[in-house]
Amino acid sequence: ICTVVEELVNDLLCVCRTLSGNDFMPRLQPAVGLGGFQEGQNAYEEDLVYRLIVPLKPPPGHSFHLELGT
Repeated sequence: ICTVVEELVNDLLCVCRTLSGNDFMPRLQPAVGLGGFQEGQNAYEEDLVYRLIVPLKPPPGHSFHLELGT
């Protein structure tokens, strides 16, 4: 099931990349699945939680950097 969800999200991201032709927006990369796990003590098979991370790349000519602060 996780593979199907990941493929669906990647298809949606592809459409978003195509429709957002703006060069100043961060670039959506393919989703990365972190697998599934059961939530709670008495979780059933239907209660699996899947986490997908969608990495972002900076737009051309830009870069991301961390700012130190409180």
